[in-house]
Amino acid sequence: MDLFSPQAAPDEWLVIATGVAALALTVPRRLWLLARNAITIAHEGGHALVALACRRRLEAIRLHSDTSGLTVTRGRPTGPGVVLTLAAGYTAAPLLGLGGAALLGAGLVAVLLWAATGLLLAMLVMVRNAYGILSVLLTGTLFVLVSWLTAPEVQAVFAYAVVWFLLLGGVRPPFELQAKRRHGGAPDSDADQLSRLTHVPAGVWLAFFHTVSLCCLIGGGRWLLGF
Repeated sequence: MDLFSPQAAPDEWLVIATGVAALALTVPRRLWLLARNAITIAHEGGHALVALACRRRLEAIRLHSDTSGLTVTRGRPTGPGVVLTLAAGYTAAPLLGLGGAALLGAGLVAVLLWAATGLLLAMLVMVRNAYGILSVLLTGTLFVLVSWLTAPEVQAVFAYAVVWFLLLGGVRPPFELQAKRRHGGAPDSDADQLSRLTHVPAGVWLAFFHTVSLCCLIGGGRWLLGF
C-alpha cells in the first residue's frame, strides 16, 4: 500500500473498543505502572525534540524501570529555549496523540506508523542506559512488525489503540505530579523548574499541563470518533 493512500477507518465499534482498551490500561494502577513506560518515552522524547529545535545540545536520555526518566541537555540555563524544553515533557504525549488523531482522521494510518517508528529510532540513538535502550527498541520493533507483517485492517486497529492511549494516558501524569507536590514530593519537577525560571507559580504550570492534556483528549477523541 502506498504510504500516503488514505485508508478507511475501522468500524465504529472497533474505534470505541480500542478506546476502552486504552482506558483499561490507564485507570487500574497495576496495569498503568506497566503501560506508563510508553508515556515516559513520549515525555522524554518531547523534551529531546524541543531541545534540538531550540538549538540546545542533547547529551543523553535515560528511562528507568520505575517509569521515571531524564533528558540531559546543554545550553543557556535561562531563556525561552530551556523553558520550552521543560514545558514539552508533560505536553508531549497529549500533543502526539492529537497529531496522531489528525492523521487517522485523514486516513493516513501508514504515515502515522512509520512516523512513530522514525521518532523511536531517532530517540534510540540518544538513550544511554540499558533499560531505556530495551524499552525503546521493543516499542520500535512492535511498530515495525505491525507495519510490515499485518493487514491494513490490523494496522488501523493498532494505530487507533496507540493514539487513544497517548490521549488518555497523557491525562494522568499531571494529576500524579499534583498529588506528589501536595505531599511535599517532586521538588525538582518540570513544573517547579519552570516556576523558578519564569517566576510563574508551579500550580499555574500544572494547570497548563492539565489544560493541554484535556483539550487534546477532547479534540483528538472527536477526530477518532468522526465527529
